Amino acid sequence: MGKRKIGMWLYKNGGGDKIAKKIIKKLKDRGIETIDDVNLRHAIAKNGNIVYEGEKLNKLDLFFSYNAGEQTQYQMYLYQALNRVIPMINTYEAFALTEDKFQTSFLLKNNGVNTPDYKLCHRDDGHELKKIIKKWDKMVYKPTDGWGGVGLTKIESEANLDMLLPFLNQMDLRFFYVEKFIDYDNTDFRIDIVDGEFVGCYGRKAGGSDWRTNVTSGGSVFLREANDEVVALAKKAAKVCGVDIAGVDIIYDREKEEYVVLEVNGIPAFATPEQEKMGLDFNEKKIELIVDLIDRKTKKEKK
Repeated sequence: MGKRKIGMWLYKNGGGDKIAKKIIKKLKDRGIETIDDVNLRHAIAKNGNIVYEGEKLNKLDLFFSYNAGEQTQYQMYLYQALNRVIPMINTYEAFALTEDKFQTSFLLKNNGVNTPDYKLCHRDDGHELKKIIKKWDKMVYKPTDGWGGVGLTKIESEANLDMLLPFLNQMDLRFFYVEKFIDYDNTDFRIDIVDGEFVGCYGRKAGGSDWRTNVTSGGSVFLREANDEVVALAKKAAKVCGVDIAGVDIIYDREKEEYVVLEVNGIPAFATPEQEKMGLDFNEKKIELIVDLIDRKTKKEKK
């Protein structure tokens, strides 16, 4: 078997640079070379090759893409093309699916995984939204492709909705996606899964009067033990979505008395150095499982 070589693009903030070094070292110990920090923004596609700094990425054994905040349309376009010819973690299909809240909810519901009740309607269906708010009482408008809690809007009354509709219409959206607002205790479980294995769990708590648990929206992280039910639910959600690496956000619906998958994140962050000091200690296990996964995927695909 020839020498194996992979490309990696991992976020650098929040301790990501140190994580990358550990992954590269462990891969090297297994005879796998890594080209680090492969940002597709600087790649050019020509004549059947995608070239980055002289390296033909399409000749690599695998590409590991793990950088949420900096994806541009150009990068995603090349990610999609590369995915057709070499193994990817996560695959482009899984990445694109988990970036879209409606597509994720639709697939999960069809596979028996609880998610919040939702409605997707055409932008001209304002009257449909009015019917929904009467029935649900409270709902949350979500951009289908947002992350980190950005753009989430809680709609608590018909008057609220009347105020929001002109604003949404101006934004030239093709459709509206709304979820029923779930009565929960303003905390969630974030369950990390790699290659079908449970890696770790922590909780997030909404800040002050806010209801969003996302850290970028003012939420805070706390130590939280996972129970068998949330772990099984997270594993199933990850499997249904086809993600090798997933962070599954789960909340407890007090009204229905059941756990609900709020989101499946295809690029869940490693614990930051501050969180590690707090006692979040799943990074080593996560790194080990990712290295095993890369090792297996590059072995299997060798001709």
